[in-house]
Amino acid sequence: MSLLGRSDVPLREAYDVAVLDLDGVVYRGRDAVPGAPEALNAAQSVGMHLAFVTNNASRPPATVGEHLRSLGVEARDEDVVNSAQAAARLLAAQLDPGSKVFLIGGEGLELALRERGLVPVSRVEDEPVAVVQGYGPDLPWKQVMAGATLVHDGLPWVASNTDLTIPTASGTAPGNGALVRLIADFAGREPEVAGKPERALFEETLDRVGGERPLVVGDRLDTDIEGGVTVGWDTLLVLTGVTGLEELVAAEPHCRPTYVAPDLATLAEPQPEAVHDGDRVSVGGWTARVEDGTLQVDGEGAVADWWRAVAETAWTHLDAHGQPVATDDVRPPE
Repeated sequence: MSLLGRSDVPLREAYDVAVLDLDGVVYRGRDAVPGAPEALNAAQSVGMHLAFVTNNASRPPATVGEHLRSLGVEARDEDVVNSAQAAARLLAAQLDPGSKVFLIGGEGLELALRERGLVPVSRVEDEPVAVVQGYGPDLPWKQVMAGATLVHDGLPWVASNTDLTIPTASGTAPGNGALVRLIADFAGREPEVAGKPERALFEETLDRVGGERPLVVGDRLDTDIEGGVTVGWDTLLVLTGVTGLEELVAAEPHCRPTYVAPDLATLAEPQPEAVHDGDRVSVGGWTARVEDGTLQVDGEGAVADWWRAVAETAWTHLDAHGQPVATDDVRPPE
């Protein structure tokens, strides 16, 4: 039985809404991933709805929507959902309207709290009844210290996400998760988390944009794909972001995608079944196997089929032997 999913029709016809991660999937920094706008607009033209979902809590949906449109993506502001909105959802479920919430974060989180009828504050003297934390590039240290003290004192604490890193124009930088970890160590407790891979952000997305057959699309195994698995939705891993061959072959069942593809162009394609024949796996014109713990791939054909054959073979080996295959001499086709 194949570990990867199969679809006899293009994915954009098999699912009615794509729950899309942004950085590494639709864009990298300020620039579009090559081919992404065209693939997404084509998917919308045949009826697939798009939800643009991000763990980044700092930018309001309108700012993200403007960015997407500047790249040529036909995006509406109301189809952008972020972890700030999911965090506000969690707090609104446990607090009375008008409750004051101490804010460790940026504009996106402040707007999300107000949208839910909560009042963001930044002083202990305002007597907040909960603490919310999200990424904010201009956070003053005194605000972090005050919030950490409130968390230590036992106030309810919601973190928008726990991503340890974020991509920036100058390279990878510490993300919200790094500061969450600092406060957690200081306070001796853990927050309730709203963003991927937890359920709240996915539930918030479907509440806002609708859909009955969602497909989670992402570039990270530990947030996008694991989150989809957590809520029981099918997933598509695209290899335009942080996941490469080494990470893919080592993926455990809780973070394995339903489908694997080089990029978003696969939304327009059916997904063939990976065929097992003894210790060999064939997809399209490619055949993969493991010899002495090392991955071997022969044949020729579509690049997407190469990745499918590799994933199926590697995961089968991992489940049987408990160790990832060696990929030292394996190079993906261009």
